[in-house]
Amino acid sequence: MNFQQLRTFRVVAQQRSYSRAAQLLYLSQPGVSLQVRALEESVGMPLFERTGRHLRLTEAGEALLEYADRILALVDESQHVLDELNGGERGSVRLAASTTAGIYIVPRALGGFHQQYPAVRLTLDVVNRFTVADRLLHDEVDVAVMGLIDDAHDLEVEPFLPNELVVIASPRNPLAQRKRIPIEELSEQIMLLREQGSGTRTDIERMFAERQLPLRIGMELRSSGSIKQAVSVDLGIAIMPMHAIELELLAKRLVVLDVQGFPIRRDWSLARRMGRHLSAAASGLWDYLMLYRDESALASALA
Repeated sequence: MNFQQLRTFRVVAQQRSYSRAAQLLYLSQPGVSLQVRALEESVGMPLFERTGRHLRLTEAGEALLEYADRILALVDESQHVLDELNGGERGSVRLAASTTAGIYIVPRALGGFHQQYPAVRLTLDVVNRFTVADRLLHDEVDVAVMGLIDDAHDLEVEPFLPNELVVIASPRNPLAQRKRIPIEELSEQIMLLREQGSGTRTDIERMFAERQLPLRIGMELRSSGSIKQAVSVDLGIAIMPMHAIELELLAKRLVVLDVQGFPIRRDWSLARRMGRHLSAAASGLWDYLMLYRDESALASALA
């Protein structure tokens, strides 16, 4: 029993005629009869009987027709799903993002993609930047968004969205009322930092070291949210991506200090392992994120 025999049998059963079935299937009438006969030999029972000039299904034919309809419907559905997978309309994509990007950048970018391809299942892991790179290199994720990349070996990296670092304080901080604050004065302030290895912390330490400025570390916190809370209650100041503080600025719980040399421009990066074959869905997401980047840059230029 094969699919072609089942399809031929179903058309003959629907038309109750070998000749009409042959016309619809673009086959010869003997060819249609041969396929039905082979199917009958396979099941070991006759599927049709003649009543005058017409065909009538036997009891076995009636039973087989019901299953043939279901089987062929599943075959057609599976082909449709595979076609969608090949076109990127279905499937799954695994992403990883460094902490700040995963919380404040990536979900916003994924919203439009999900609207266009609702059948694609997206999985996002928010981890530190070292874990992001490790998962990419071990093929545990398809695409990643991260900030600082120490070693881009074996990675295809594209700039994604701008990452502007700003100095933040509570509105009650004396520096909040000043303009053009010399960067050297930051060394006199208690600084709240992320944990060792954080991309933002690495940028801050490098910036202070290049200027030979001391860094007064008040607290180390493992999330941007906890840093914002600590700054808002005057436990110190911090340097954070502008994307991470938009709601706090609107609520006037934090302010951006006017410090010379700030904001410092960095870029979030889009990365995938070099040479890895991505699924159609993952390739579609990569292309979508590149387009999202270009449209965001255009919108910023026109603003």
